[in-house]
Amino acid sequence: MAFSNAQKKEPETKKPPVGKVRVGSVTASIWENTKDSKIFYSVTFERRYKDGDGNWKSSDSYGPGDLLELAKAADRAHSQILDVLEQKAQEAK
Repeated sequence: MAFSNAQKKEPETKKPPVGKVRVGSVTASIWENTKDSKIFYSVTFERRYKDGDGNWKSSDSYGPGDLLELAKAADRAHSQILDVLEQKAQEAK
């Protein structure tokens, strides 16, 4: 399965993410979205690094050395989303 972030999409609203997970240089931002009165979640990933001049930059490209951090950030973001969904299900009862 191939993954591509060729078209980086920004969230449609200016709301901040509802959660963030950081593992090393990789950050997963968790976004809450609503469509047709239903809530769903999405996650964006970012890798921070310093350029040759010492300025902080962001990238959505990952090398082999970043993949474990990316996977761990994705796993933790997934767990946070599941926790929120479970909590909302309990509140609805």
